[in-house]
Amino acid sequence: MTLPSDRSEAGFEDFKPPYTPDQARVEANRCLFCFDAPCVQACPTSIDIPGFIRKIATDNLRGSARTILDSNVLGMSCARVCPVEVLCVGDCVYNEMGVPPIQIGKLQRYATDLAFDEGWQFFEAGAPTGRSVGIVGGGPAGLAAAHRLRRFGHAVTIYDQRPVLGGLNTTGVAPYKMKADRSLEEIAYVLAIGEIETRLGVEVGSEILPWEDLVAAHDALFVAIGLGPDTLLDLPGAHLERVIGAVEWIEQMKTGKVDLADVETAVVLGGGNTAIDVVRELVGLGVPNVEMVYRGTEAGMSGYAHEWRAAREAGARGRWQLAPVGFEGAGTDLTGVRLVRVDAHKQPVPGSELVIDADLVVMAEGQSKLDQAVQALHLRTDRGRIAVDARGATSQPFVFAGGDAANGGKEVVNAVAEGRDAAVAIHEYLTTMEGR
Repeated sequence: MTLPSDRSEAGFEDFKPPYTPDQARVEANRCLFCFDAPCVQACPTSIDIPGFIRKIATDNLRGSARTILDSNVLGMSCARVCPVEVLCVGDCVYNEMGVPPIQIGKLQRYATDLAFDEGWQFFEAGAPTGRSVGIVGGGPAGLAAAHRLRRFGHAVTIYDQRPVLGGLNTTGVAPYKMKADRSLEEIAYVLAIGEIETRLGVEVGSEILPWEDLVAAHDALFVAIGLGPDTLLDLPGAHLERVIGAVEWIEQMKTGKVDLADVETAVVLGGGNTAIDVVRELVGLGVPNVEMVYRGTEAGMSGYAHEWRAAREAGARGRWQLAPVGFEGAGTDLTGVRLVRVDAHKQPVPGSELVIDADLVVMAEGQSKLDQAVQALHLRTDRGRIAVDARGATSQPFVFAGGDAANGGKEVVNAVAEGRDAAVAIHEYLTTMEGR
């Protein structure tokens, strides 16, 4: 897929500019190289963080990149999109000393960007095993699993209903963290291990490709289908133009153009990280008034506090303990959002309705669950997710799962860890299975 050069995300600048070689060297030399480092324990992919930083400090940049990518083959994107403030950087021992923590994400970006720029390839496919794995979903979990399985020598086919791989790494990451074309570069790097077949634009479970055909074609399956479409509020006026779900809006903005020419006021409904991303994107695209409306309190938001702080500093505003009850319009045009105040238990307060102006409403109320795979493969579920053990095994011995479909919607780095670890479990299953 070729992305248009004039897509809306193209105008965003990096929120965290990359290090120069001198900056990286100075920062690396601040590291204490802790034994049993808490930053490693905070990383879902358990990268040897002191090890890769020491290699930067000693000018072994190739070795640094290999250390990162051996644990996390999507280390380039994770360096950009990980919430390091609440993971590795947040657990740096310097925080307890009143000293600025080591900027682990920026050092990781420095090493992995160099690997990409120089074309360093550290891994090759293993000797063919004669076993085949079908991976349903080409997002971070699916890509991490595919790469590790090829290192073991298994044949791999990735199936994805989109025309492009990467999942939300390509279509959903805030552009001030990473743009879609950078995700596609990383995918090319992952696929360069060789002989990973991709079937794009196909919907598994359709008449064209039933689940039964996949079961018959492969010795094992890894299900990494993510979550479903936006959860849209069934409220009066929801049919009006410019009332849209957050995931759909972000994808339009990242892979094409969104028309905001006559949008004076945009309202984002929700209090999670996706809502905050949309708020920051709308501000960055020049919308004069951007408001986030959340039914809880500011302190009770599920979105990261440091991300909301950045949104406020950019000019966004928040309204708290307000719930939408409808949308106002003139003809098919949106004009406002009807809200009601809610109490501490999120119950409506009688007589408290108000209407605020809005030319655009983006609903960030979560995503629906995809249950087709669950039903077709007879998988056990847990709170609407595919139930898995610590290594991604499901209730079916030949089916493994990971990413948002199993964890409910965590970070990219969690998906990578789950895909990688499931690949190890699949490898063990394939090497011990008797003909199926």
